[in-house]
Amino acid sequence: MHEILFRQRVRLLLLTFVLLTVVLLAVLAGRYPRAGFISPWAAARDPLAMSLILSLRLPRVIAAVLLGAGLAAAGTVFQMLFANPLVEPGFLGVSQGAAFGASLSIVAFSSSLWAIQLSAGICALTGLALSYLIARHFKFGGWVLRLILAGIAVSALFAAGVGLIKYTADPLSELPDITFWMLGGLWGVDWSQVTSILPITVAGLIILFGYRWRLNLLSMDDRTAFSLGLAPFRERIFLLLTATVVTSAVISISGIVGWVGLIVPHISRRVLSSDGRTALPGSMVIGAIYIVVCDTAARTLLEGEIPLGVLTSLIGAGLFIVLLTRRQIRKGKYHAENYT
Repeated sequence: MHEILFRQRVRLLLLTFVLLTVVLLAVLAGRYPRAGFISPWAAARDPLAMSLILSLRLPRVIAAVLLGAGLAAAGTVFQMLFANPLVEPGFLGVSQGAAFGASLSIVAFSSSLWAIQLSAGICALTGLALSYLIARHFKFGGWVLRLILAGIAVSALFAAGVGLIKYTADPLSELPDITFWMLGGLWGVDWSQVTSILPITVAGLIILFGYRWRLNLLSMDDRTAFSLGLAPFRERIFLLLTATVVTSAVISISGIVGWVGLIVPHISRRVLSSDGRTALPGSMVIGAIYIVVCDTAARTLLEGEIPLGVLTSLIGAGLFIVLLTRRQIRKGKYHAENYT
């Protein structure tokens, strides 16, 4: 047992080293002074290159790290709490609620950073609350099934609301802002946006990290969790709210970036284990690596920038198909012990 934990921690340290390396390469990658990489020594001798790195690339890379870690951690928490590998914040109305809030702010209130963040956060929490309240009134199926079905319905309602807002938006000013926000991207991120989400995102990730070992217990049924000294209902609600707040904070500056919360936890469990003590921090690190790589590719592959949400969805869907087709499943059933 100790040998297994040691190997997992070594892998986690290696992943952390990979993240640091990727962050360094992402900061140095770009089109100045020419396509490719600029060396640290050349940047130190070039004031314009140093200003570009510190003012534009570094805050964007930090935002990518926060975005990837936040979405992946939230996805891991949702999947473990519901003991379902196909659950992520977008399934419970969180992502679409945030999209509705951001679109509503752009059209009805203000397109300023704080207004969009506040409106997106409130509507994301509202989406989770509506999913929970509606699920309590469903008359069939287990609790997890009812909650997922309620989340799908709430997401559809918010998506319809976004469609109505886009229909009434000014096609020359407001509609492009909504469209680009829905596509997802970090092209406009600066230090003010990073500092606006840094405290709440880091605090939320620290809380989730502190609860990582309890996720194993909370993934069990209520009676078992209660017999082990937990208050399963209160702790699950607390963790869901924390994961939702982290999700709404990071996507308030990036827009909708899909598939991260769904695919990264699968990769983390395959690389490390299904144990929450390593799966959750592993998801944070792998999610950060994934978004930094995708964002760097989005701004360097073509002359124009590729929307980050499009790129993560394209790569994530392909990885998801590969993982499912290569996974060994006995008798066509999914084994719950992989996630408990």
